[in-house]
Amino acid sequence: MSEVRVDGLRTRYRVDGTGDPVVLLHGIARTHADWSAQHELLSDRFRVYSVDLAGFGGSDPLPGRYSLQALADFVERFLDAVGLTEPVHLVGNSLGGAVAMRVSVQSPERVRTLALVNSAGFGKEVTIALRLLAVRGLAALLLRPSRAGARQVERSLYVDRAYVTDERVEYGYRIATRPHGARVMTDLARNLGSLRGVRQAWRDELLTAVATAKVPTLVVWGDRDLILPAAHLEAARTLLPHARVHLFRDTGHMPQVERAEELSELLVDLWRS
Repeated sequence: MSEVRVDGLRTRYRVDGTGDPVVLLHGIARTHADWSAQHELLSDRFRVYSVDLAGFGGSDPLPGRYSLQALADFVERFLDAVGLTEPVHLVGNSLGGAVAMRVSVQSPERVRTLALVNSAGFGKEVTIALRLLAVRGLAALLLRPSRAGARQVERSLYVDRAYVTDERVEYGYRIATRPHGARVMTDLARNLGSLRGVRQAWRDELLTAVATAKVPTLVVWGDRDLILPAAHLEAARTLLPHARVHLFRDTGHMPQVERAEELSELLVDLWRS
């Protein structure tokens, strides 16, 4: 693991390999560890970075309010901090997908290709657990750390329960105990959605801009995603007609883990074409 200061914030990241740069962005309440398998599969041909977004994992929190824009700005400053001035292959899962799209729109010269893995932004539907965080008074109760809660989170991410290991549960619990975690989660939940689901205004604006820019794009989904439903892949087909799309069978919210080799092959095909 490596650390760098991004506007004074301690930021944890991993980097492996040599070649064209790849940057991997995790989802809400997650960390760079979700990309471990992709590091192993891709770093023989690419320089692979994964970063704990500000306030997640081992990275310090932002001082102000959280928003999609704030996280996109953080990613750009991270790229500067690690000396990535050339265009990168940008990959995002869930919230990380929406952050990646925002970066690609505001700084197209920095993004060579865009890969969206079960990405936020393609519909209002999202798990009730995240919608409830937008309700004032409930967040503190729902976000109270426990190992039972951490296990339930892991179970919601995978179809194959073999991936719900004690190691992942303990890691998730440890991350959830960070004192700023509740603020980060509630800020984002309220900025991006409400009890009714993900807000339409920011989705429409962002996807219109991505469609207009036509950055080479791959969108993939797991057909049994309990967090963001696979029906959102059909929305992606319509809203981003220039994008390649792929549906993984018997797969949940984390294809980068459950379908690691298949995803890496799709990514390499996008990058090399």
